[in-house]
Amino acid sequence: MSHTRTVWDEGREAGPQVVALGVAVSLTVLLVDLWATDRVSALYDVVFVLLCVFLALDVRPSDFFTAAVLPPLLMVGVFVMLGVARPATIGEAGDGAVQAVISGLSHHSEALFAGYLLCLVVLFIRHRRLSRSDRGPRLPV
Repeated sequence: MSHTRTVWDEGREAGPQVVALGVAVSLTVLLVDLWATDRVSALYDVVFVLLCVFLALDVRPSDFFTAAVLPPLLMVGVFVMLGVARPATIGEAGDGAVQAVISGLSHHSEALFAGYLLCLVVLFIRHRRLSRSDRGPRLPV
């Protein structure tokens, strides 16, 4: 009996490549969003959630930890960069860098929560699926 590959089995990218892809896509969407609306909007949130799921599917099993900690670090990193460079894009006009980062994270907490949760769920499913396939076929009882 041959094992057919599914979407849960396909991830083969190393952790550093997944991190680089996540940073590149996140910054690209951020630039498009800032160009279109001059603020971080729902476009960034939607792409962030989809990106978290994609990265969890794309990472190889030995680098699951990297993908598991990436979503919050990715959003915090992007917002710290914005807080320093253009705080009004994630906070109020008079906010300093720290306040802008806190405001940005609170305004986009739903996307962070959804992206992180879905990432962890996908990694959990992949881990379960891969651990079952390592044990071999089960005999009927």
